[in-house]
Amino acid sequence: PPAPRSAITPLQLTNSIQLHTNYMSPPPTAPAAAPAIHSRIITNYHHNHRSNIFFSLLQFILLLLLFHSLLFIDSSSSSMRIVVQRVKSASVHVEGQTVSTIGPGLMALVGIHQDDTEEDARHCCKRLLAAKLWPNDNGGQWRQGVKQKNLEVLCVSQFTLYGTLSKKQQPDYKLAMKAVPARALYDTFLQLLCESYQEDKIFNGKFGAMMDVELVNDGPVTLV
Repeated sequence: PPAPRSAITPLQLTNSIQLHTNYMSPPPTAPAAAPAIHSRIITNYHHNHRSNIFFSLLQFILLLLLFHSLLFIDSSSSSMRIVVQRVKSASVHVEGQTVSTIGPGLMALVGIHQDDTEEDARHCCKRLLAAKLWPNDNGGQWRQGVKQKNLEVLCVSQFTLYGTLSKKQQPDYKLAMKAVPARALYDTFLQLLCESYQEDKIFNGKFGAMMDVELVNDGPVTLV
């Protein structure tokens, strides 16, 4: 006959359940891994944080540069504006009277900005007299200036060169220098032309007057 089975005590049943539970559970994570993972998370966070700060600063600098370029977009135009025309002849009349007249040479409409200085006048004088708008004796185009050709220069003050249109499409001349300092600087410009070339080759209109200006543009050739 088979041997009788012994009864299972409550303690044995509890141990059996505990052993089965331990067998089915995943192995525990090594305690040392947690600090390493935490360290990597902190390192990545600081790296990403520094990157975000860097790109934010870069964007801020670019915005500053953009703002500066928009704010001072006309800074290069703060120097005197001169409309230069190569002419076969030109003349200025005020109230029916002839003020100046020239033959072949340059006609220069001169606008003075509110921030212009004598240095700007000196620079424009040099550029005007050096502009090579005529061919040389060999036919090479754009080789000689007014001094090399021994020609004349007629200057006319024109503050409207710094005019802008308002929203109402009305001209606004606030960028042009006021009349009194503008006249002094314009006279300085004329004096510099006379000193750099020949006084008898430099002619002028009438500052501040309503002028009738006539010219025959040669080419036409016009530069600003």
